[in-house]
Amino acid sequence: MAVNSKKIAVYVVVVFVLYVIITDPAKAADYVQIGFEGISNAAQAVGDFMTWIAHGAKD
Repeated sequence: MAVNSKKIAVYVVVVFVLYVIITDPAKAADYVQIGFEGISNAAQAVGDFMTWIAHGAKD
């Protein structure tokens, strides 16, 4: 049952993404940009944290 639920969830997400891309490509591009900015910000935060740890975790 879990495998079928997973397949259905993936199918729904793919259909939604295709729908958004086809109906409003500009908005889809905005969503992609927001996603990449989020990933970039998360990577920057991890880098800052690792630098802080490497410097002895001092303020």
